[in-house]
Parts: sequence; C-alpha cells; structure tokens
Amino acid sequence: MSYATSDRVLLTGISGFLGGHIALQLLEAGYTVRGSVRNLAKADKVRATLIRHGADVSRLEFVALDLLADAGWREAMDGCRYLQHTASPFVITMPADKMELIRPAVEGTERALNAALATDVEHIVLTSSMAALAYGHDKTRTTPFTADDWTDLNGRDINAYIESKTRAERRAWDIMRAAGQEKRLSTINPSAILGPLLDDDPGTSAGMLVRLLNGSVPAIPRIPFVIVDVQDVAAGHVRAMTDPQAAGRRFPMGERAMFMPEVAGEARAALPPAQAARVPRRVMPDWAVRAYSLFDPDVRGVLNELGVLKQLDSSASVALLGRPLIAAEQAIAATARSLLEQRIV
Repeated sequence: MSYATSDRVLLTGISGFLGGHIALQLLEAGYTVRGSVRNLAKADKVRATLIRHGADVSRLEFVALDLLADAGWREAMDGCRYLQHTASPFVITMPADKMELIRPAVEGTERALNAALATDVEHIVLTSSMAALAYGHDKTRTTPFTADDWTDLNGRDINAYIESKTRAERRAWDIMRAAGQEKRLSTINPSAILGPLLDDDPGTSAGMLVRLLNGSVPAIPRIPFVIVDVQDVAAGHVRAMTDPQAAGRRFPMGERAMFMPEVAGEARAALPPAQAARVPRRVMPDWAVRAYSLFDPDVRGVLNELGVLKQLDSSASVALLGRPLIAAEQAIAATARSLLEQRIV
C-alpha cells in the first residue's frame, strides 16, 4: 500500500494544544490538513500560530464542525484519506451536570467515526486518554496500566471527565467492531500532556502549572501526575495513521509518574531566579489539601488522586515511535519556559 504525503487529513480540534502540534507535524510531513474548529473565527489565529512555528500553511484549510450537531461532518470528510479526531472537552473543574462533558465526547466520537466510515476514510486515530484505562481500580495497585486495561466506571472516584473519555473510547471500538473495521482504528491514550506551548492559551494540562508558577498557592499538594511531552503525543498520532503495527490497537503514553512537589522543583529549575522564587517549596499535608479543597473546585476535582501514584506501560508507544519518549523533566521545563515567554505567568 502506498502513501502520498499530500494526502488530506481531517484534524478535529486543531485549535487545541495537542491539535496544534499534530497540525505542525502533519504539515511538516507534507500532508494536506483540513482542520476543524467550532467557529471559523478561530481559523486566522490558528493559521498565524502555525506560521510562527514554521509551518507551510499553503496546504491548510478549515471547516466548522460542532461535536453536538450533525451538520457538515460528511462533507468535511470528503476527499480525506485519514481522520485525526482530537476534539473533546477537557477540564479540571468538574461541571455540576456530568453530561456537559460526556455528551460532546461520546456524540462527537460517534459523528466523526460514522462519517469516516461512510466516506471510506482509510484510517482513524482517536485521542483517548489514560483516563480510559487507569481509574476505578484498587488504589493499592502497583503494576503499570497497559493497553489491556479499562477504567471501571463502577469503581470509586470516577469523575465526569474520566467517564467521558472512557465512554467515548468504548463507543469508538463498538462502532468499528459493528462495522467489522476494528483494524482501521488506533487510539492514543496519553497521560498529562506538557511541553512547549504554541500560543498564549495554556490549555488544561499546562494550566495546572500556572498556579504553581504565579505564586497563587502557598504550598504544594502531593497530587501525582504521569507526564508526557506533547511532541511525542503528536508524533504518536501521526505514526499511528499509517504504521501497520498500529492497526486496531491502543497506545498508552506517559514518560514518568511524578508528585506535584517534584514537578514544581523541575519547573523552578527551568526559570530565571526572579520567577523561580515565586514557586512554592512547602509541601501541603494531605489533611490540609482535603480542607483546602472545600474552597477550591480545581483541587476538589483531583482530590481522589491524592497520594496515589499510578504507573503506565508505554512500551507500545515507544515501539511505535522507534525511540524513547522525551523525558518528563524536559516537558516540564519547556512548559515553564513557554508560560513565561507567552506572559501567562
């Protein structure tokens, strides 16, 4: 089977942190990118951002798509050989109504995949999450989570975001299985995505560092994260699109598990002295974090993970990329420097 780099790729969520990096890598590889945004008014900013980072935008076009509306999906898929479906809501503060996250995640996946099947798109890459495989399990588990694991939605401490990503990915595999086309789908399941920002929107993952770097928190909770660099996640999406070994498979992706105090230390080391001095050094006791969460919805949204360090088996992703993942320390440092350069902190 031959692949022409001029082939068109529909990339949903192109205005997002990950979507922008995927667009950069696709354009650099010579693909034609049709990026979807909810409102075409965003197109100029996305185009300008990609130009600033060296992209040739002569092969970039835009369409307006809404995860909750049928209009335009079939037309957007026409002429596309591949689909990269990254669009899905991602927040730290959980909404009062969990369906605000679940509906667009699941219904958007249904619309994207059904349109792709109807127009004979050759391969689909879906952005899933570690959230779809590593939650609702026994908190004493020490073995790494793998592509064979699924989040147990009947388990304890399942929030709306975790449920949205799990239901969306399960729905994707159900759709492809019913069509007898499982091999035409690959999912990338990243952990917390950090790395260099492309513009002044930190997004949700990088946003977790903003409060550490701007001095708005007095001490650091022992909240854990598995960290992966956005450039690796984007590269995994691009490779999975055409690599036969990716057909019908899930790819957990996280370089290293770290507690927030260690993340803060890496960020501090990457910053000039004046900015580094604002990053707190004190560690907040767990009991204090629980008390603090009563007044801070962002902390409340991750309270269930306090002190629980999950491990992720990323060997399949390393094999897909053909190289080790970028070190978590590098991803943290790049995020910290970007937040400063973009004047976010």
